[in-house]
Amino acid sequence: MLVRRATAGAAAGAAATTTLPGLRRLWRGGGSGAAACFPLGRGLLAVRGAEAAIFLQGLLTNDVTRLVEGEGSTPPAPAGGAGQPRALYAHALNVQGRCLYDLLLYRLHESPEEEPHILLECDGGVLEAVQKHLKLYKIRRKVNIAPRLDLSLWAVVPGERAGDIAGSLAKSAEQALLLTPDPRTEVMGWRLITKKGANPSEVIPGSQIGNIQDYHRHRYQQGIPEGVKDLPPGVALPLESNLAYMNGISFTKGCYIGQELTARTHHMGVIRKRLLPVRFSAPLPKDSIPEGAEIVTESGKPAGKFRAGGGELGIALLRLANIDEPLYLNIAGDKVKLTASTPEWWPKTAGK
Repeated sequence: MLVRRATAGAAAGAAATTTLPGLRRLWRGGGSGAAACFPLGRGLLAVRGAEAAIFLQGLLTNDVTRLVEGEGSTPPAPAGGAGQPRALYAHALNVQGRCLYDLLLYRLHESPEEEPHILLECDGGVLEAVQKHLKLYKIRRKVNIAPRLDLSLWAVVPGERAGDIAGSLAKSAEQALLLTPDPRTEVMGWRLITKKGANPSEVIPGSQIGNIQDYHRHRYQQGIPEGVKDLPPGVALPLESNLAYMNGISFTKGCYIGQELTARTHHMGVIRKRLLPVRFSAPLPKDSIPEGAEIVTESGKPAGKFRAGGGELGIALLRLANIDEPLYLNIAGDKVKLTASTPEWWPKTAGK
């Protein structure tokens, strides 16, 4: 599931083998066939200390003890099988149960006997806000919270001839800190954390540095939200944002901020709107679409709201009852036709 520093055993090779086929089938990226490494402008925040797990457990939607103590098993996507996960996806919610920040958590310590050392990945524009949010609830907890500006974060999407991505890290232990499958879904590839200034092509031989716009196009095509533009703080709801589909929530853990509304919605089993990938009939004009622009049906009935996009691709919060009919985005009085689709990586019962 993960290779860190010099660990490149059979399990790592098995993880690469089981993860790559789905990626190769669903990735629609460049033509070289090599792994593409995308530099992400997201922030990294270290949370370290004896009470790191219990501290984060009360603030996040997922079960952090699985990451820190190895309890439970890794979700079936992306890596499959049992074992102690190295990465976890979660949201921090406000007291009304709405999303504040989307986070990826990475375990840096090797065993439950070591002092917990967790990296939090967040939108780079809210790194300071996330740090303040955590410190607000720290009180007397034995944890240290500090930005890791000395590290770089990469998204790695394998191509057809990418080879053994997991096994490559052992050869570059001095540059790479961690390489793990993206915990949200296998179609998002891997996350790589290196020292600042490291060359990812030396960590993953044959890889190429990709254009970040291609990474975002891939996200939009797969309906993966990331950052405050896609998930407006205090507005987005976790289950409408497909948090459960992306392995980002535990419905069996103890209490956390915002749990009540989320748990009630889950147990009622009624989610009428979801974030979905959309394709427009023509490329969108740059920077001229207002936040939350309305999407309507052919008859003018409200069907949802646009969240983010680029070119002819984007993601939108749509009423599931309307996704099979012609839809239009209102832009300054003009209507741009769009079509919505259900991602292949969603559970087979999704959206029903």
